[in-house]
Amino acid sequence: MTRKGGQRKLKRYAAPPCFQIPVKAYKWVVHPNPGPHPMDYCVPLALILRDFLKYARTLREVKYILNQGYVRVDGVVRRDYKFPVGVMDVISIDKVGKHFRVLPRGWRLVLTEISEEEASLKVCRVNNKTTVKGGHIQVTLHDGRNVLFQVSDPRQKPENVPRVGDGLFIRVPEQEVLAHLPLRKGVVALIYRGTNAGIVGKISEIKPLPRRKLVTIDAQLGGTYRTIHQYIMPVGDQEPVITIPQPIQGIVPSGVLE
Repeated sequence: MTRKGGQRKLKRYAAPPCFQIPVKAYKWVVHPNPGPHPMDYCVPLALILRDFLKYARTLREVKYILNQGYVRVDGVVRRDYKFPVGVMDVISIDKVGKHFRVLPRGWRLVLTEISEEEASLKVCRVNNKTTVKGGHIQVTLHDGRNVLFQVSDPRQKPENVPRVGDGLFIRVPEQEVLAHLPLRKGVVALIYRGTNAGIVGKISEIKPLPRRKLVTIDAQLGGTYRTIHQYIMPVGDQEPVITIPQPIQGIVPSGVLE
């Protein structure tokens, strides 16, 4: 909703389910700014500090914490309380020395505490691939990052360039690519969107359809799940390259039904 002066407002009853806020407690909620994650699958940084982690009681306290530079997202200091935080993002609170990774669990997002060594590591999904000037390949990741792959000879098919749907194991904030995680049969993948979001298992089948692919996953906890390849994120070869607890447990706002 847009009010006079261009200021964007969001009513609680219209907020995405991943906000996990009581609808009738107040009328308004923080509207996330345009950023690396879509609005329907992100949480503003203000809600993370106030409702999830309880480091602040009011929005005024949230702004004070952020203005002091105590909070980093993927290694970058963020002072915008409306900054959207999404899947696989790492939130570091320097004042208390804690680090949290955002992981999916069904229709919601949860915070899972991780070690300091893992706070600089992240898995991203390749959502788009384009050719830029000079014949080089630029890939766009699910969190809005762009990674450039140098191509020696544009006339030949490039090698070791990820395809759409593959995963990249990177170091942040440098965006150094540590490993390429292809979307293929036998690799470990995470369902990061949809009803079954949060399921981790090995891909047992990839069935091509007219406009998409149907991926079958044998979950680590048992059971078989099928979803479209747009909801799949490869996270490792034999084991996940980052810590993903099964079942995914984490911090949710108080008052939210577990």
